[in-house]
Amino acid sequence: MRYGVSIPNMAEPGRLVEVARAAEASGWDGFFLWDHIVVDPDAPPPICEPWTVLAAVAVVTSRLRIGTMVTPVARRRPWVLARQVTTVDHLSGGRAVLGVGLGVPPAAEYATFGEPADPRRHGQLLDEGLALIDALWSGEQVRWSGAHFEVQPVRFVPSPIQRPRVPVWSAAALPARAGIVRAARWDGVVPIFSDGAEFRPVTPAEVADVVRQVAEARPVDEGFEVVVWAVEPAPTLRRDYEHAGATWLIEGPAPGPDWLDDAMTIVATAPPSS
Repeated sequence: MRYGVSIPNMAEPGRLVEVARAAEASGWDGFFLWDHIVVDPDAPPPICEPWTVLAAVAVVTSRLRIGTMVTPVARRRPWVLARQVTTVDHLSGGRAVLGVGLGVPPAAEYATFGEPADPRRHGQLLDEGLALIDALWSGEQVRWSGAHFEVQPVRFVPSPIQRPRVPVWSAAALPARAGIVRAARWDGVVPIFSDGAEFRPVTPAEVADVVRQVAEARPVDEGFEVVVWAVEPAPTLRRDYEHAGATWLIEGPAPGPDWLDDAMTIVATAPPSS
């Protein structure tokens, strides 16, 4: 199992780059940023664009896996996102990861700008957007006519360094199955429990169930990642996650006014695998 940190994109960009450098120096395997554009319109925290920050992280690190956890594809133009991720993949020497999801809270992230806040529509845009991004990453000429996107013949070069593509990890909000079904079509799953009334990390038993469901659609031992987020997990819980099938354990600071200081404290200590 590998270990990473997930950091809110709510700080001065240079501070986030500092956290990434400290994480690599301490032996962490991955550094991931949230991808929010608005959280609270009435009390806005400082927010920066994550892929721009990751480009900076790419040139000051040499080993970390870097990416988002997660980017709401539905509020981005797929062809622009394809270029952004490819750029970070080249700057990092092939270390980029594209984490994807629907985007929450929809009222802030979408309706604030006059966009529909319907999660079903966001799911449709996510699925078609990912398929289009994958096609553009191929380096072949792409003509696209879908339910939501139209693309005249175009060929994107360069392609990402990683082949057949930059790994795509898809969020899955349990107990619903839709996110698991989507993730099984790509390269990894990032499960979280979120039923509208409760939001929490998944349990080891839930991880094992996710692995079982993914295995019904595809092998989970061919580069497929099972990525679990937790806040300060105990050593026994880490082992339970690994036994359940987790391949990555992502730690991060609990929400609060001192989260950035807390993040630096986390990355200053070597992860358990080091």
